[in-house]
Amino acid sequence: MNRLPSRLVIIGHPVAHSLSPLFQNAALRRAGLSLTYEAFDVAPAKLAEAAARLRQIGASGNVTVPYKAAFAALCDTLTPIAERVGAVNTFWVDEGALVGDNTDVGGFEQAVSQAFGADRNWQRVALIGAGGAAAAVAAAVERWPGASVALWSRGAERMERLAERFAIVQPAASQESALAGAQLVVNATPLGLEVDDAFPVPIHRLAPRACVFDLVYLRAETAWVRAARAAGHPAVDGLGMVIAQGALAFERWFGLVHDREAMWASVQG
Repeated sequence: MNRLPSRLVIIGHPVAHSLSPLFQNAALRRAGLSLTYEAFDVAPAKLAEAAARLRQIGASGNVTVPYKAAFAALCDTLTPIAERVGAVNTFWVDEGALVGDNTDVGGFEQAVSQAFGADRNWQRVALIGAGGAAAAVAAAVERWPGASVALWSRGAERMERLAERFAIVQPAASQESALAGAQLVVNATPLGLEVDDAFPVPIHRLAPRACVFDLVYLRAETAWVRAARAAGHPAVDGLGMVIAQGALAFERWFGLVHDREAMWASVQG
Protein backbone atom coordinates (compact mmCIF):
# COMPACT_ATOMS: atom_id res chain seq x y z
CA MET A 1 0.00 0.00 0.00
CA ASN A 2 1.16 3.50 -0.83
CA ARG A 3 1.85 5.98 1.96
CA LEU A 4 -1.39 7.45 3.30
CA PRO A 5 -2.07 11.08 2.33
CA SER A 6 -2.63 13.67 5.06
CA ARG A 7 -6.02 14.56 3.59
CA LEU A 8 -8.28 13.20 0.89
CA VAL A 9 -10.47 15.78 -0.85
CA ILE A 10 -12.47 16.64 -3.93
CA ILE A 11 -12.02 20.20 -5.18
CA GLY A 12 -14.70 22.03 -7.14
CA HIS A 13 -17.02 25.03 -7.18
CA PRO A 14 -19.72 24.16 -6.34
CA VAL A 15 -18.99 20.70 -5.01
CA ALA A 16 -21.65 19.92 -2.39
CA HIS A 17 -23.68 17.92 -4.94
CA SER A 18 -20.85 15.47 -5.64
CA LEU A 19 -21.45 11.79 -4.81
CA SER A 20 -17.71 11.15 -4.54
CA PRO A 21 -17.54 11.58 -0.73
CA LEU A 22 -20.37 9.06 -0.38
CA PHE A 23 -18.80 6.23 -2.34
CA GLN A 24 -15.16 6.98 -1.55
CA ASN A 25 -15.85 6.94 2.18
CA ALA A 26 -17.66 3.63 1.75
CA ALA A 27 -14.57 2.24 -0.01
CA LEU A 28 -12.28 3.63 2.71
CA ARG A 29 -14.33 1.96 5.43
CA ARG A 30 -14.35 -1.36 3.57
CA ALA A 31 -10.55 -1.16 3.17
CA GLY A 32 -10.08 -0.30 6.85
CA LEU A 33 -8.31 2.98 6.10
CA SER A 34 -8.54 5.68 8.76
CA LEU A 35 -9.18 8.58 6.38
CA THR A 36 -12.19 10.70 5.55
CA TYR A 37 -12.83 11.91 2.01
CA GLU A 38 -14.07 15.52 2.11
CA ALA A 39 -15.66 17.98 -0.30
CA PHE A 40 -13.55 21.15 -0.59
CA ASP A 41 -15.32 24.09 -2.24
CA VAL A 42 -12.66 26.49 -3.54
CA ALA A 43 -13.40 29.93 -4.94
CA PRO A 44 -11.72 30.58 -8.32
CA ALA A 45 -9.38 33.22 -6.89
CA LYS A 46 -8.16 30.73 -4.26
CA LEU A 47 -7.40 27.74 -6.52
CA ALA A 48 -3.62 28.31 -6.82
CA GLU A 49 -3.36 28.86 -3.08
CA ALA A 50 -5.34 25.69 -2.40
CA ALA A 51 -3.14 23.63 -4.74
CA ALA A 52 0.01 24.93 -3.03
CA ARG A 53 -1.41 24.04 0.38
CA LEU A 54 -2.39 20.54 -0.73
CA ARG A 55 1.12 20.01 -2.07
CA GLN A 56 2.62 21.26 1.18
CA ILE A 57 0.63 18.92 3.41
CA GLY A 58 0.90 15.87 1.16
CA ALA A 59 -2.79 15.54 0.27
CA SER A 60 -4.45 13.45 -2.44
CA GLY A 61 -7.82 13.71 -4.09
CA ASN A 62 -9.98 14.55 -7.06
CA VAL A 63 -10.78 17.66 -9.08
CA THR A 64 -14.17 18.35 -10.58
CA VAL A 65 -15.75 21.15 -12.61
CA PRO A 66 -14.80 23.83 -13.30
CA TYR A 67 -11.14 23.26 -12.35
CA LYS A 68 -9.88 20.21 -14.23
CA ALA A 69 -7.92 22.18 -16.84
CA ALA A 70 -6.83 24.94 -14.46
CA PHE A 71 -5.58 22.44 -11.87
CA ALA A 72 -3.50 20.68 -14.52
CA ALA A 73 -1.54 23.90 -15.02
CA LEU A 74 -0.78 24.01 -11.28
CA CYS A 75 0.67 20.50 -11.09
CA ASP A 76 4.42 19.88 -11.06
CA THR A 77 4.07 16.85 -13.29
CA LEU A 78 1.33 15.18 -15.30
CA THR A 79 0.83 11.55 -16.25
CA PRO A 80 0.83 10.95 -20.03
CA ILE A 81 -2.95 10.58 -20.15
CA ALA A 82 -3.53 13.78 -18.16
CA GLU A 83 -1.19 15.62 -20.51
CA ARG A 84 -3.02 14.16 -23.50
CA VAL A 85 -6.41 15.27 -22.23
CA GLY A 86 -5.17 18.59 -20.85
CA ALA A 87 -7.14 18.07 -17.66
CA VAL A 88 -6.65 16.56 -14.21
CA ASN A 89 -9.31 14.85 -12.13
CA THR A 90 -7.01 12.90 -9.77
CA PHE A 91 -3.91 14.06 -7.92
CA TRP A 92 -1.41 13.08 -5.24
CA VAL A 93 1.93 14.28 -3.87
CA ASP A 94 5.08 12.28 -4.64
CA GLU A 95 8.33 13.40 -2.96
CA GLY A 96 7.02 16.94 -2.68
CA ALA A 97 5.75 17.15 -6.26
CA LEU A 98 2.05 17.60 -7.08
CA VAL A 99 1.18 14.90 -9.63
CA GLY A 100 -1.88 15.22 -11.84
CA ASP A 101 -3.62 12.26 -13.48
CA ASN A 102 -6.83 11.67 -15.42
CA THR A 103 -8.97 8.64 -14.62
CA ASP A 104 -11.98 9.97 -16.54
CA VAL A 105 -10.62 8.33 -19.70
CA GLY A 106 -10.39 4.87 -18.17
CA GLY A 107 -13.65 5.44 -16.30
CA PHE A 108 -15.47 6.23 -19.55
CA GLU A 109 -14.05 3.16 -21.29
CA GLN A 110 -15.01 0.85 -18.43
CA ALA A 111 -18.50 2.30 -18.12
CA VAL A 112 -19.17 1.95 -21.87
CA SER A 113 -18.01 -1.68 -21.82
CA GLN A 114 -20.12 -2.46 -18.77
CA ALA A 115 -23.22 -0.79 -20.20
CA PHE A 116 -23.11 -1.99 -23.79
CA GLY A 117 -20.71 -4.94 -23.88
CA ALA A 118 -16.95 -5.20 -24.19
CA ASP A 119 -17.11 -6.77 -27.66
CA ARG A 120 -18.68 -3.78 -29.43
CA ASN A 121 -16.84 -2.62 -32.52
CA TRP A 122 -17.58 1.10 -32.38
CA GLN A 123 -16.89 2.81 -35.70
CA ARG A 124 -18.71 6.14 -35.46
CA VAL A 125 -19.22 8.05 -32.23
CA ALA A 126 -21.25 11.27 -32.10
CA LEU A 127 -19.88 13.56 -29.41
CA ILE A 128 -21.99 16.49 -28.23
CA GLY A 129 -19.92 19.20 -26.53
CA ALA A 130 -16.29 20.26 -26.92
CA GLY A 131 -15.04 21.00 -23.40
CA GLY A 132 -12.82 19.08 -20.99
CA ALA A 133 -15.24 16.18 -20.64
CA ALA A 134 -15.32 15.82 -24.42
CA ALA A 135 -11.52 15.71 -24.51
CA ALA A 136 -11.54 12.76 -22.11
CA VAL A 137 -14.02 10.95 -24.35
CA ALA A 138 -11.89 11.68 -27.43
CA ALA A 139 -8.79 10.36 -25.66
CA ALA A 140 -10.65 7.13 -24.93
CA VAL A 141 -12.11 6.71 -28.41
CA GLU A 142 -8.75 7.23 -30.13
CA ARG A 143 -7.67 3.95 -28.49
CA TRP A 144 -10.55 2.08 -30.17
CA PRO A 145 -9.37 0.56 -33.48
CA GLY A 146 -11.09 2.10 -36.49
CA ALA A 147 -13.28 4.48 -34.49
CA SER A 148 -13.95 8.08 -35.45
CA VAL A 149 -15.72 10.95 -33.68
CA ALA A 150 -18.25 13.27 -35.28
CA LEU A 151 -18.23 16.36 -33.08
CA TRP A 152 -20.98 18.89 -32.59
CA SER A 153 -20.93 21.93 -30.31
CA ARG A 154 -22.44 25.38 -30.46
CA GLY A 155 -18.94 26.85 -30.29
CA ALA A 156 -17.19 26.41 -33.63
CA GLU A 157 -13.85 27.57 -32.24
CA ARG A 158 -13.91 24.99 -29.45
CA MET A 159 -14.72 22.27 -31.98
CA GLU A 160 -11.77 23.26 -34.11
CA ARG A 161 -9.41 23.28 -31.13
CA LEU A 162 -10.48 19.77 -30.09
CA ALA A 163 -10.16 18.51 -33.67
CA GLU A 164 -6.63 19.92 -33.87
CA ARG A 165 -5.65 17.87 -30.81
CA PHE A 166 -7.30 14.60 -31.84
CA ALA A 167 -6.96 13.33 -35.40
CA ILE A 168 -10.01 11.07 -35.05
CA VAL A 169 -12.28 14.06 -34.33
CA GLN A 170 -14.12 15.71 -37.21
CA PRO A 171 -16.28 18.81 -36.57
CA ALA A 172 -19.74 18.39 -38.04
CA ALA A 173 -21.61 21.06 -39.98
CA SER A 174 -24.74 20.43 -37.93
CA GLN A 175 -25.99 18.28 -35.11
CA GLU A 176 -27.97 16.22 -37.61
CA SER A 177 -24.86 15.39 -39.63
CA ALA A 178 -22.93 14.46 -36.50
CA LEU A 179 -25.66 12.01 -35.50
CA ALA A 180 -26.06 10.43 -38.92
CA GLY A 181 -25.10 6.76 -38.66
CA ALA A 182 -23.63 7.14 -35.17
CA GLN A 183 -23.56 3.89 -33.20
CA LEU A 184 -22.81 5.65 -29.92
CA VAL A 185 -24.01 9.13 -28.95
CA VAL A 186 -22.28 10.81 -25.99
CA ASN A 187 -23.52 13.92 -24.21
CA ALA A 188 -20.48 15.80 -22.86
CA THR A 189 -22.41 18.99 -22.06
CA PRO A 190 -24.01 19.98 -18.72
CA LEU A 191 -27.51 19.71 -20.24
CA GLY A 192 -29.62 17.52 -17.99
CA LEU A 193 -28.39 18.74 -14.63
CA GLU A 194 -31.48 20.94 -14.27
CA VAL A 195 -34.98 19.51 -14.53
CA ASP A 196 -36.07 22.04 -17.15
CA ASP A 197 -33.03 21.58 -19.42
CA ALA A 198 -33.60 20.80 -23.07
CA PHE A 199 -32.35 17.42 -24.29
CA PRO A 200 -28.79 17.57 -25.68
CA VAL A 201 -30.12 15.64 -28.68
CA PRO A 202 -33.79 15.25 -29.65
CA ILE A 203 -34.72 11.59 -29.45
CA HIS A 204 -36.06 11.50 -33.02
CA ARG A 205 -32.64 12.48 -34.38
CA LEU A 206 -30.89 9.39 -33.00
CA ALA A 207 -29.97 6.75 -35.56
CA PRO A 208 -31.87 3.46 -35.25
CA ARG A 209 -30.38 1.25 -32.49
CA ALA A 210 -27.88 3.96 -31.49
CA CYS A 211 -26.58 3.60 -27.93
CA VAL A 212 -26.82 6.65 -25.68
CA PHE A 213 -24.28 7.61 -23.01
CA ASP A 214 -24.97 10.69 -20.91
CA LEU A 215 -21.97 11.94 -18.91
CA VAL A 216 -24.45 13.81 -16.70
CA TYR A 217 -25.80 11.74 -13.82
CA LEU A 218 -28.69 12.10 -11.40
CA ARG A 219 -29.97 9.79 -8.68
CA ALA A 220 -32.99 8.85 -10.82
CA GLU A 221 -31.14 9.03 -14.18
CA THR A 222 -31.43 11.95 -16.56
CA ALA A 223 -34.63 12.64 -18.46
CA TRP A 224 -32.76 12.20 -21.75
CA VAL A 225 -31.63 8.70 -20.80
CA ARG A 226 -35.14 7.70 -19.74
CA ALA A 227 -36.63 9.07 -22.97
CA ALA A 228 -34.02 7.35 -25.14
CA ARG A 229 -34.62 4.02 -23.42
CA ALA A 230 -38.38 4.42 -23.82
CA ALA A 231 -37.78 4.88 -27.56
CA GLY A 232 -35.85 1.60 -27.72
CA HIS A 233 -32.26 2.83 -27.42
CA PRO A 234 -29.79 1.23 -24.99
CA ALA A 235 -29.03 4.18 -22.70
CA VAL A 236 -27.16 4.95 -19.46
CA ASP A 237 -26.20 8.07 -17.56
CA GLY A 238 -22.78 8.95 -16.15
CA LEU A 239 -23.04 7.31 -12.72
CA GLY A 240 -21.16 4.22 -13.88
CA MET A 241 -18.36 6.40 -15.19
CA VAL A 242 -18.18 8.35 -11.93
CA ILE A 243 -17.85 5.13 -9.94
CA ALA A 244 -15.27 3.72 -12.37
CA GLN A 245 -13.07 6.82 -12.39
CA GLY A 246 -13.31 6.99 -8.60
CA ALA A 247 -12.26 3.36 -8.28
CA LEU A 248 -9.28 3.97 -10.55
CA ALA A 249 -8.33 7.02 -8.46
CA PHE A 250 -8.52 4.87 -5.30
CA GLU A 251 -5.97 2.51 -6.85
CA ARG A 252 -3.65 5.40 -7.69
CA TRP A 253 -3.73 6.77 -4.13
CA PHE A 254 -3.36 3.56 -2.18
CA GLY A 255 -2.09 0.86 -4.54
CA LEU A 256 -5.10 -1.19 -3.41
CA VAL A 257 -7.78 -2.89 -5.45
CA HIS A 258 -10.96 -0.94 -4.90
CA ASP A 259 -14.25 -2.39 -3.69
CA ARG A 260 -16.75 -1.33 -6.34
CA GLU A 261 -19.52 -3.29 -4.69
CA ALA A 262 -19.25 -1.07 -1.62
CA MET A 263 -19.11 2.03 -3.83
CA TRP A 264 -22.26 1.07 -5.74
CA ALA A 265 -24.14 0.08 -2.59
CA SER A 266 -23.45 3.49 -1.04
CA VAL A 267 -25.10 5.40 -3.91
CA GLN A 268 -27.98 3.02 -4.49
CA GLY A 269 -29.17 2.78 -0.89
